[in-house]
Amino acid sequence: MKIGVAFTMALFFALGNVAVADEGMWTFDHFPSKAVGTKYGFAPSQAWLDHIRSSALRIAGGCSASFISPHGLVMTNHHCAVDCEDALSTAQNNLVQSGFYAKTQADETKCPGFEIDQLTSITNVTKEMLAATKGLSGAAITTASRAENAKLQKACATDSSIRCDVVSLYHGGVYDVYKYNRFRDVRLVFAPEFAVAQFGGDPDNFNFPRFDFDIALLRVYGNGKPSDTPDYLRWSKNGSQPGDPVFVAGNPGSTQRELTVAQLEYLRDVALPKELASLSELRGLLEQYQTLGVEQQRTTNDELFFVENDYKVVVGQLQALDDPALFATLESKEHTLRARVARQRALQVQYGDAWTKLAALQTLRERLGTAEAYKSGGIFDQSTAYFGIAQTLVRLPVEKAKPNAQRLPEFSDSALVTLPEELFDPRPIYPAVEQLNLAFALDTLRREFGPDDPFVRDVLQGRSPADAAQYLVANTKLGDVSVRKKLYDGGEPAVQASDDAFIQLASRIDAQARGVQKQYEDAVTNPSRQFSESIAKARFAIDGTSVYPDATFTLRLSYGAVAGFSDSHGVIPPFTTIGGLFNHASNADPYVLPQSWLAAKSSLDPQTPMNLSTTNDIIGGNSGSPLMDKNGDVVGLIFDGNIHSLGGAFGYDPRLNRSVALDSRAIIAGLTHVYHADRIVTEILGSP
Repeated sequence: MKIGVAFTMALFFALGNVAVADEGMWTFDHFPSKAVGTKYGFAPSQAWLDHIRSSALRIAGGCSASFISPHGLVMTNHHCAVDCEDALSTAQNNLVQSGFYAKTQADETKCPGFEIDQLTSITNVTKEMLAATKGLSGAAITTASRAENAKLQKACATDSSIRCDVVSLYHGGVYDVYKYNRFRDVRLVFAPEFAVAQFGGDPDNFNFPRFDFDIALLRVYGNGKPSDTPDYLRWSKNGSQPGDPVFVAGNPGSTQRELTVAQLEYLRDVALPKELASLSELRGLLEQYQTLGVEQQRTTNDELFFVENDYKVVVGQLQALDDPALFATLESKEHTLRARVARQRALQVQYGDAWTKLAALQTLRERLGTAEAYKSGGIFDQSTAYFGIAQTLVRLPVEKAKPNAQRLPEFSDSALVTLPEELFDPRPIYPAVEQLNLAFALDTLRREFGPDDPFVRDVLQGRSPADAAQYLVANTKLGDVSVRKKLYDGGEPAVQASDDAFIQLASRIDAQARGVQKQYEDAVTNPSRQFSESIAKARFAIDGTSVYPDATFTLRLSYGAVAGFSDSHGVIPPFTTIGGLFNHASNADPYVLPQSWLAAKSSLDPQTPMNLSTTNDIIGGNSGSPLMDKNGDVVGLIFDGNIHSLGGAFGYDPRLNRSVALDSRAIIAGLTHVYHADRIVTEILGSP
């Protein structure tokens, strides 16, 4: 794989900055319709783009989705809705394992804490954001940027049903306000069993051929009834064929294709190896914990799935950055851009030293970054829900007392609209799992800074990491929503008087956490932002919107074709079949089919396409994106990429990078013959 990636990446980067092949995660306001028309004979019109934009959705937390009926029916991946299933499950009724189908509308069950967003408009605010920080440095940049951000968000989000995000594109070259319709009454309609949704498990993850039925159906409600959604995607009657042009509308999370070589070296040599070691250790702890029993498996199944997924992603990214030939092409790409800037004196004078200054920051980034990552509170927030709740309750009265422009972003007026719903989210918190994760985080903290570090002492209070985790979890009641409400309503006096262990921890370390965060922002984040903006402006002055921005978990559209690929394993055709699913099934996990599929085998056409691969350029966050033909009709549902796509964070390989989708024909076959979900099939296919 390394040889193939290096060769094709070298070929790609030799062509310069202009996108080639089917590369690109394009914003809807700068989609290259003309280029698509030249290659595929179909140039999307503005009306087509507007329809797709209004039909595509974002799931808060990291996934994509789409409307597939005029009555608020939403299609996404099973692994994007598994949190909902888990929240609705009990030890006696594990919906993740058994699946779920609402036979009637009344049976559709609300997903705690779910939010789905529909992009309605994009407004350029580059002048406003750049003017707000012009001539500033250090802490003044953060203050001014947050103030302008809060001002723009507040002016846009006129009520709680609207969400507005200020989005930085081209690493500060462009700023847009993305305005969304916000849906918070989201209900589960259908989800298959985990065994078939994630058929093949970790061994097959990021591979192709695949045989997953990775789909979930949700519905958005307003005022207690299904929302009217006039923009939705129709279903293709015939699916797709090899070579057909296809489109993916979704929210790719993050790419690093515009980073400098120095920034990529930091990822390769510092950040990614550290993340890989942490994920490896956590995976081992979770696997060991699952051997303790069925309930331990149920309560950590989701976490282990995503840890394994993240581990594989980081391995793929490191392999890409460790490839000497690939890295040489990245260096060549940067050299070419710098040379183009140098040839224009005005650009060279204004922006030419930005690369050198950004490189000099990486040593400081390494020194201060570890403290920021561990001591700002993030390590606890990520490992335990209790701490996130506690920190919110501790900081809320302090931040609310400040003018809106001076608050932390998570406490701005626009954020406070939904904060109570988030804080009072009734999803269950499992104390034993919290203790397991927290003990790991505390042990990592002590190893990183030593037992005599003042922050470590404040956190551990003379206890071992395991004992501290046990004490904190045993002495908190934040899992009880009513307790959270009392603290929220009681404000600062109630919080200060609380004897809850996590409230006391969050209070005890808050000043230090804020100090570490501010130090990192002043010394690293703000200068990095300035120098990155300079590079972005230089690149933008040369290329404009003929290139696409790095992914930012905002709505993008990619184009491509249904296609297989060739690698060291041979020629891989673009389609698998339902028959292939049964052929790959065995009596051993993760290749065990649920009884529902085994019982339906005789009623299923084995030649029905199951999964397919396409050349669309995607990344994490695109999970749940619809795959559409030139009519805008659904031909599939994106759920993964192949193993070669893991280097896609840094560039697109036109020969090997492939998106992987569940075929629309398999979706209807499964819903009809396996799950007998007739009312949903009728709704999807458009009958009254």
